[in-house]
Amino acid sequence: MDFQAIVDGIDAMTCVVSVEKLAGGCGTIRVVTGNRAYLESIEHPAPGTEMLTRKFVPNSEYTRYLTRDLNFEDFCYRSAVEKKCLHAYVRPGRMDAWLNMIFLPLASEEGGLSYCTYTMELDFEHSAERMSSVSGELASAVLETSLKLRGARDFEAAMGEVIRDIRLLCGAEYGCVLLMDHAGRVCRVLCEDLAEETELRRTASLEGAEFYAIAERWEAAIAGSNCLMVKSERDKEVVRARDPAWYASLREANIQTLVLFPLKTGDELLGYIWAANFDPERSGRIKETLELTTFILSSEIANFLLLHQLRRLSSQDLLTGVNNRNRLSERIAAVSEGREGAGGPVGVVYADLNGLKEINDTEGHVAGDALLRDAAGALRQVFREEEIFRVGGDEFTMILSGASEASLAEKEAALRRAAAKYPRVEFAIGSCAVEDGRDIDEALRRADQRMYADKKRYYELHPEKSRRAR
Repeated sequence: MDFQAIVDGIDAMTCVVSVEKLAGGCGTIRVVTGNRAYLESIEHPAPGTEMLTRKFVPNSEYTRYLTRDLNFEDFCYRSAVEKKCLHAYVRPGRMDAWLNMIFLPLASEEGGLSYCTYTMELDFEHSAERMSSVSGELASAVLETSLKLRGARDFEAAMGEVIRDIRLLCGAEYGCVLLMDHAGRVCRVLCEDLAEETELRRTASLEGAEFYAIAERWEAAIAGSNCLMVKSERDKEVVRARDPAWYASLREANIQTLVLFPLKTGDELLGYIWAANFDPERSGRIKETLELTTFILSSEIANFLLLHQLRRLSSQDLLTGVNNRNRLSERIAAVSEGREGAGGPVGVVYADLNGLKEINDTEGHVAGDALLRDAAGALRQVFREEEIFRVGGDEFTMILSGASEASLAEKEAALRRAAAKYPRVEFAIGSCAVEDGRDIDEALRRADQRMYADKKRYYELHPEKSRRAR
């Protein structure tokens, strides 16, 4: 068969690939020859589409041009050996472009080799038309996912339904969406779902910083492809070569098959979605399903995280991490109107940080900011996160449901002990409890008076600090 004549008769970038058939599956894969457009893509690539070399050598292993890619190998094998016509539209991590790929089997079989053509087109912006050219069944499933998320009041609950649908669609024992906080270097499970009869367990161990160190290596394990599909012992050996520690953890968790997709918006990695222990014979269908689903999910999750961040910015003091004045105003309004606490007892504690102005004036705002963070640390040892509010430069307010004068006195003593653990944290404290939360304004007024009385006593005991402050 004249392979050169075949590729030269096609305008789009096209090459012929040979696949070695082994008893255990796929052997060596080589790029036999290519047309002029394909050679140009190697020797004179568009920016962001460069390969490992810029010189084409006929009949070289494909890894001469790109990092080993299990997905590419799978497509070549299914087309050349199993004689399937295949199509995929993906954006591999190694390229700044979308690839429209077509694999067509060739009749030639010689010397234990099978052949297929590989044709590709580049899109530097994704094409909705090409992305939507999928089966009606798959399009229906993805549309249902999108509608569930768009119409949900509780996004995380809706994602729980979505990951269950995905697990069932994949015929997998386990499905999970993991989010990664790169600034805090921690992971969080957004949703997960397990089959009823499975030895796999829920993955609370994925939370936190320890697992982040594992998850941040997954991008290297995917190695420039758009996902990682592990469906055979041969694939597992590739994982072991790339990341022995992760391979060991997969074996320990009894993961037999795995598909792992990054969730990205632009070039930002949001996290990962994966399914485990599915029928390897369904791997092609599973990959096709998740390729489109993850594109939709990435957009929805990015919007969810953005809204979450905006809510946090509107309600959180960025320096100390506690609630801010806006959130305090909302809490006071809810309590005074009987929407929180149902009119029961409520307590107010004012804590004003002594000496902040002096430190800012003499040592600068960096030292002053450190003092404020220490002050917030002391408050967190005594009060719950939702009870603490920073309302001014050195002022903090705590609102406590069900409090009494006696319980507030215990809190004041505990706060002074907590503050003593920090070298320069000293509070002027005042508190007040009322029987009915709708009288919270009275509690605020009395607590403020008592705090200023405590501050006055402090400066009477430390007149030198009072002079410096003035």
